[in-house]
Amino acid sequence: MTKPQGRKRGHGLMALGLRVATLAVALTVLLSVTGCQGLRWGLGGKYGGQPIKAVWVTRWDYKTPGDIARVMHNCKTAGFNTILFQVRGNGTVFYPSKIEPWAAELGGRDPGFDPLAVAIKEAHARDMKIHAWANVIPGWRGEKPPNHPRQLYNAHPDWFWRDANGKRQPLGWYVSVNPVYPEVRAHIVSVMKEIVTRYDVDGLHLDYVRFPNEWNDSWPVGATVPDYPRDPRTLGMFKRVTGRVPRQAPAAWNAFRTEAVTQVVRDIRKMMLKSKPKAVLSAALGASPDESRRRHFQDSRRWVSEGLLDAVYPMNYSDSMPVYSKKLVQWNAIKGDAAVVTGIMFDKRPAATVRQQLDYAMETGGHFAAFAYNSLFERFDENGQPLIDKQSPSRA
Repeated sequence: MTKPQGRKRGHGLMALGLRVATLAVALTVLLSVTGCQGLRWGLGGKYGGQPIKAVWVTRWDYKTPGDIARVMHNCKTAGFNTILFQVRGNGTVFYPSKIEPWAAELGGRDPGFDPLAVAIKEAHARDMKIHAWANVIPGWRGEKPPNHPRQLYNAHPDWFWRDANGKRQPLGWYVSVNPVYPEVRAHIVSVMKEIVTRYDVDGLHLDYVRFPNEWNDSWPVGATVPDYPRDPRTLGMFKRVTGRVPRQAPAAWNAFRTEAVTQVVRDIRKMMLKSKPKAVLSAALGASPDESRRRHFQDSRRWVSEGLLDAVYPMNYSDSMPVYSKKLVQWNAIKGDAAVVTGIMFDKRPAATVRQQLDYAMETGGHFAAFAYNSLFERFDENGQPLIDKQSPSRA
């Protein structure tokens, strides 16, 4: 597709600026004709029994009120009814907070407007639901430490993962806070409470509610990621519970960390039931619940069985239809009372593949979420030129 030239910012609302025309057509046509077809369950009173047609809008997709208005216009035009709007990425936020500093993506300072408030206004004006999307465990991301003294990396260095030698997790990708600590869990819950009590959001959407402990480019080639966290306090807490050290009881050590992540979700659920009981609590989860528990201590099966979530968003990003359908069938079998909103990857996918996966999602439940907005729509600079943000990752 030829990129538009000389587009004025004020005219952005009149054009979708789609990156891949055939993909956009497949999406728009599908959304316009399916309606409630294939819907088998909803979220009852919390969602009016309607199918969830969601899209993840990352923190790299907006910088101004005009950007947000354009995002909402594009999403409504395409047929989405639910916006997962990212407002917390790495211990910094996209609204005026009394707890955490402004996001570096906004210059680390007040941008002169409240992105979350604007997003809510623009979404509700178009009769769309909006869920505040927040990364939970990551405490910072970047090759350099944050500048703000109140940012967690500076204000609470003792909260971050350390290896057995006392060395902090290396900068480069996400560095994470330790959910084993009660004060860390309390801080996370306080941020989530600030969002849902101050803003008229329809839901809270949790992401990275797990250990982000996979190998990434911050590690040298051939390196092995340490078995975090191995600081003395964490090891002491584990020994008080089990009487052992991790090498003596590896299964119990994994269960100990898994329980800490689950407790974060329990605490958020408890807060939500008290502070905003009609709002939806959901989470982006690994496509394979067993693998996610084994590798990242994310026990989504237990969360579903305990009724901790109203909706689960498995990131079902395989480009293989047999793999995709197998995982969706698995989730539909374990969903309990939660709605299964299957995540579908739109980036670098043939339109036919996306269409087939969307069709299957509608046939087997009715709910889906597109990752991500910036895979479908262009972003523009102040002169209306297409903007390519090299900092925007494939996962937010």
